[in-house]
Amino acid sequence: MQAAICGPVDDPAIDFHRMDDDKAITESGNDQTVMVHQHIDTVDALMAHYVAGSLPEPARVLVQSHLEMKPDHRGLVKDLELLAGEALEQTRATPIGDRDARLSAIFSSAPPVERLPAAEKPQSFFPQSLRDLVGFDVDTVPWKTKLPGFKEYSIDIDGCEISLMWIKPGRALPAHTHKGTELTLILDGAFNDTRGRFGPGDISVADETVDHRPVAEKDRPCIAFSVLDAPIKLTGSYRQLIGDLIG
Repeated sequence: MQAAICGPVDDPAIDFHRMDDDKAITESGNDQTVMVHQHIDTVDALMAHYVAGSLPEPARVLVQSHLEMKPDHRGLVKDLELLAGEALEQTRATPIGDRDARLSAIFSSAPPVERLPAAEKPQSFFPQSLRDLVGFDVDTVPWKTKLPGFKEYSIDIDGCEISLMWIKPGRALPAHTHKGTELTLILDGAFNDTRGRFGPGDISVADETVDHRPVAEKDRPCIAFSVLDAPIKLTGSYRQLIGDLIG
């Protein structure tokens, strides 16, 4: 079954103080893959890191796109923001270094630029956050055929590999596990694996503990957006692998 993404939040495992440390490591450019360091293994953990601001940009966009597709799930984000606020209130205060210089810089800074109301953007297939990240919508994706019945567009952003995937109805992807964390947002259609069904707006979180063989449902293509911080590792029998590769 897919991880729960709704309901009240009262999880002692969610440590916003530690997430602040993770955010500092992310911003410092540490060589260790960011999502592995943060131990993101459930959707709830992913949402907590989203609230803490410690996700790499592609993962942040994936969560924001999920919330655009399922705005009712913003309740979980609100609960987590309340927890983060409580954690901040419990943080020991520290004096501001060089107070006068900081105040001088604030008061001497240029006033904010007045922005005109943005023109209403045309309806798009991709969530707006995703469209802003990749720069195009589904009808202009420069797809590359990787396998029969499987097309992909991939680039590296902020230390992660991001991929848009188009999977033919009924097509199975080769069985694999993960050397890091793989986040997948379903944009249209659906796929099934041993954990259950993932449909539009659902997020799949997979790591080295997950060995799966996603199969697109037969009624329509499955279109998805994924973020990986390390390569996948093919598994399964040689015979199954050959069958999945040729489609």
